[in-house]
Amino acid sequence: MTLPQRVAHIIRHGLSALYPCVYGELNSKGALADIAADLEREIKLLMPDEDPKAIVAKFIARLGEVRRLVETDVSAAYDGDPAATSRMEIVMAYPGVYAVTIHRLAHELYKLGVPVIPRVMSELAHSKTGIDIHPGATIGERFFIDHGTGVVIGETTIIGNNVRLYQGVTLGGLSFTKDSSGALVKGLKRHPNIEDNVVIYANATILGGETTIGHDSEIGGNVWIKDSVPPCSRVYNRPPQPVIKTIDLEKEI
Repeated sequence: MTLPQRVAHIIRHGLSALYPCVYGELNSKGALADIAADLEREIKLLMPDEDPKAIVAKFIARLGEVRRLVETDVSAAYDGDPAATSRMEIVMAYPGVYAVTIHRLAHELYKLGVPVIPRVMSELAHSKTGIDIHPGATIGERFFIDHGTGVVIGETTIIGNNVRLYQGVTLGGLSFTKDSSGALVKGLKRHPNIEDNVVIYANATILGGETTIGHDSEIGGNVWIKDSVPPCSRVYNRPPQPVIKTIDLEKEI
């Protein structure tokens, strides 16, 4: 199997451990054993100078907190979507919840310094859902992406608690610093901060590492933001002025 195929197995075991009643393995301990074995094998290949068992043990120890976080995400989806009929439906059918769940697993591996695997996990979720979340992004609890297609969340984004995004939202970089040789400087803060209780509507674009959206704000659809917004703000474009003409059907015929 290729690495992406093997990472897909790791995702499957992780989902089974987090949602044992949904993803086909009622024995979550068995799923934990499977994901541990798979990860140890891959980390041994990717990080030959490290102790794979120690890294995997730290990852497994974090899964309890990951499960708590994804439960808050499911609750946020249920509370925030009038079309939701059950939490089971949300876990099985909501692309935003799927992508965020994969992100929470990938983020733990990213923090442990595991190369390649977290990014492949994110890209597999991206290819399935249309939601692109870099594994380095930091995301608080009760995070809900509604619909989700076209959402992009960059590596150094920091998102607080109880934040909701709609389809097409971009939390991206504004510019890229280069060194004296013209190479990109890595590791800088390039993506925005979104504080607690913020709603960002469809196709809004928020850019820049120094940009902060203050808590309890509402960002309207199609807004372009590259400067910070104070708390408790409502940001929107001027309403468009569409031209509406009636049609004389008899003349048209």
